[in-house]
Amino acid sequence: MNHGYLIIFLITLLPSLVVVGCATRPQVSYQRDVLPIFVDKCIDCHSAPYGEGYTKTGLDLRSYMSLMKGSVYGPVIVPGNSKKSPLNMLVEGRAGDLSRVLKRQHNPMTDNEIKMIRLWVEQGALNN
Repeated sequence: MNHGYLIIFLITLLPSLVVVGCATRPQVSYQRDVLPIFVDKCIDCHSAPYGEGYTKTGLDLRSYMSLMKGSVYGPVIVPGNSKKSPLNMLVEGRAGDLSRVLKRQHNPMTDNEIKMIRLWVEQGALNN
């Protein structure tokens, strides 16, 4: 067997195998994936000017711009870092008493909705 052909075959095939073997995460869209979650689960309380959550925290979830503005306590999203994003900490149950109160008073997010928001933040929390 001619080893030259084998080397050429491997050189041309190997990049294809590497690309096929790499799993890529789909890009999460704020408009398509994240905003509908906020509309379903959060906007009743977190919309200006009279929502209870808005009057207590200043967090308005009706638009990307108002979300990224944050609350009276500061930013709620740290693009690229869901571990440090206060919003993720809250919905994932990592915000202590506040998380427990949220789950008792409201319709909690599903695990898939929480994962979607986490992935969106990890991907940079883009306005897409």
